[in-house]
Amino acid sequence: MTDWLDIHRGDAPLVLAFPHTGTLLADVEGAFVSPWLARRDADWWVDTLYAFAQALGATTVRTRISRSVIDVNRDPSGASLYPGQATTDLCPTTTFDGEPFYAGATPDAAEIARRRALWFTPYHAALEGELTRLRDAHGKVVLYDAHSIRSHVPRLFDGELPVFNLGTNGGVTCDPALEAGIAAICAQSGLPHVVNGRFRGGWTTRHYGRPAEGLHAVQMELAMRAYLDEPAMPDANNWPPPFAEGCAADVTQHLSRIVQACLAFARS
Repeated sequence: MTDWLDIHRGDAPLVLAFPHTGTLLADVEGAFVSPWLARRDADWWVDTLYAFAQALGATTVRTRISRSVIDVNRDPSGASLYPGQATTDLCPTTTFDGEPFYAGATPDAAEIARRRALWFTPYHAALEGELTRLRDAHGKVVLYDAHSIRSHVPRLFDGELPVFNLGTNGGVTCDPALEAGIAAICAQSGLPHVVNGRFRGGWTTRHYGRPAEGLHAVQMELAMRAYLDEPAMPDANNWPPPFAEGCAADVTQHLSRIVQACLAFARS
């Protein structure tokens, strides 16, 4: 097993994917203008937030490689998932706020292909292998793609992001009952939520979500204020904040209900 890919195998029909919690810059670190900037937009502590899922029998797949090196939740062809909207690329050249990653040349086609072969392809081979294993054993399986982002990123969205952002690509990537069940739990939480809003599901959700084949995929994008003390202006002195169980306790209860609803659906 590679030292940058973490796989925990469970027997329940549920896989949690963590594509953006990694902070390793590998052999690319020296090319970045600032290693801190290259790590800043990680989905901080999301794998810790969902640590309870392993005790429920879920399988987890996590890459330790930073999304700034290669984003394993982007179309490998380079096509935009959100045409006409600001987003980041397969091998991003800027931060979420538009700050440049590279002082000189950005990754060319050969370098992008190298990063794909080293990190993108093995990550998805592992993810697909676990989904196939569990779908074959249970008949159907749920892929839960876990994400988070700062609550305010003006370049990517207006205003303050809802706490829960459920994405199913307009209802295409999972059974309507699964989408409705998760949305109901979000509504019952009393926290702001939206279904297929700004974040409708990335490449992972869209690629693997094939309900007719027993593969049901959802993406959950959390606003970080739900589990972190977000500073108004993140800088190298205050970002990322440490994970605090007390701050995360409320949202963890809701997430536990969501994950258990995914399991109940897959077993139904």
